Formats: sequence, structure tokens, C-alpha cells
Amino acid sequence: MSLRYALLALLRVGPLSGYDLQKQFAQSVGHVWHAPDSQIYPELRKMVQEGLIEAEEQTRGERGIRRVYHVTPAGERDFLDWMEAPLDYQRVRDPAHLRAAYLEATTPESARRFFERHIAEWEGELQQWEDELVRIETVSNAMLIRRLAVTPEAERERTIAFKHFAYEGLVERARGEIAWGRRGLELLDRLER
Repeated sequence: MSLRYALLALLRVGPLSGYDLQKQFAQSVGHVWHAPDSQIYPELRKMVQEGLIEAEEQTRGERGIRRVYHVTPAGERDFLDWMEAPLDYQRVRDPAHLRAAYLEATTPESARRFFERHIAEWEGELQQWEDELVRIETVSNAMLIRRLAVTPEAERERTIAFKHFAYEGLVERARGEIAWGRRGLELLDRLER
């Protein structure tokens, strides 16, 4: 269900076509909630059927038609209700930590490659999230600029502060995973002595 609220959060800023919504999703909400296009478009159709958003067809060129989605009052209420409700925490499904629990079943070389890839993956995430922090601080993130344009001036600092806070958490998570991977390499060194 969080995909629905991620989409509503983006559409509350203003109407977007499915294509533009998909791009905005990948550049903002997608950092904290991954969803492939194959999930986004069916969810949009469900949201239209449930009256949370409306789709307006617009002519594009001579033959093309695109749908532009916008939030309905029912969608706005649903989003705000979701924001007020207690968060439904899910049990973690973490393939890296699952695999690490059984690394004794593979060779030390394979285990080393596992930790090296894990570190590299999270270093990439760390860089991406640190870059996003800079875009938030300099107000150069396209979605943040759109959001601030429809946010009362008195609320803009708060909007920026919460976006920054969310990405600080992602940076901390990445640093923690990198440190965990490095400890895994140290463990392998100790075990191989």
C-alpha cells in the first residue's frame, strides 16, 4: 500500500502524466520506496477506480493521447489519513544478511567477493544520497522545487528540513552497511589465519 501513498505524495504537488510521474518517482520517492513501472501503472489504474485520483486525457501531437493524473479530494483525505495513522512496520527481508548467515557454505574467496560487492553497492547508494542531500540543501532538486512552489512560504523551511532529515537517515544506513561489509572482510581475515 505504500506505493499508493508515494504516488499521492507526488501528485499532491500538481498533475503529472504517467511518464512524468514515473520519472519523478525514480528521482525522488524511488530513493526510499522502489517500484518498477510494472507496478506503478496498475496502481494508478486502481487509484482512478477508487476515486483517489482522476485521469484527464490530453491530445499529444497528431495521434497521441496522454493521461494526466491529479489528486481528488478523496485522495487528499486518504493521504492525510495515512499520514496520521500509526506506521505498519514490516518484517525485514534482507537477502544480504540472509546470505551472510550462511557464508560458511561457500569458499573464503566467494565470501570475500560477496562482502566487496556489498560494500561497492552501498558506496554507490551513499554517493547518490549524499548528492541528493546537496540538491536539497541548495534547493536544486526538481521535485523539491515543484513542491516548494505550491507550499506556503511559512512552511517551506519545514518541507526542506524533513526532506533533508529523510536523506540523512539514508546516508546513515549506507554508512552502516559499508561498515558491516568491512567488518565481514575483517572476520574473513581472522578466520583464514
